[in-house]
Amino acid sequence: MKLSHYFEDLTKSYHTELEDMQLDSEGKNVLRVRLEQKRAQFKALMPMIEFAPEMVAVAFHGRVKFSNLHAMAQLAACEPDEFPDWSALRDVVSFDPIAATLVKVALAEPGGEQFIITTACLEYLHGKNDGRDANAGVDTSDPDEAGDDTDDLHEGTSQAGETGKREDGDHQDERDEDHLFDGDLDKSGADWMAEQGFDRKD
Repeated sequence: MKLSHYFEDLTKSYHTELEDMQLDSEGKNVLRVRLEQKRAQFKALMPMIEFAPEMVAVAFHGRVKFSNLHAMAQLAACEPDEFPDWSALRDVVSFDPIAATLVKVALAEPGGEQFIITTACLEYLHGKNDGRDANAGVDTSDPDEAGDDTDDLHEGTSQAGETGKREDGDHQDERDEDHLFDGDLDKSGADWMAEQGFDRKD
């Protein structure tokens, strides 16, 4: 997947922020508690959305779903000045009730739309890297590894004549098919972005 410079940098920071929040000094997993604290402090954190959006975006972790992964993949290649209006993404991104309350707070702020779009894309990319299911905005953790969607792509070949363990030579075929899948995903995302009035990205 092609990432814009904006998301390439922020994705690393977002992952680091979540990692830093995960454990306390005794090694106990306190991520849930700390995320709840972030949500409780959300209004006070609004001045940070312009210069450190990833530190506020973690408040949405695990509470965002995506109905169009192709569109999210295409969005991840955009710089902020190329973002569509938030209204164009409302059918693509959904938030649970707790997160939806935070969305209203953010959208009332200058730069709120950019922040919410950034947040949604960061959560999509983090879930993709973690290998979570497609309903949480995830396909595979790596373009060269088969996930749920690429398993479906391979299923016909497996049933047509492959039995037992795959031979080593088959792995190259899998990688080729995965790249074809990524191409289809990018094309679908480009079609969706074009429908919103944005130029296609080659």
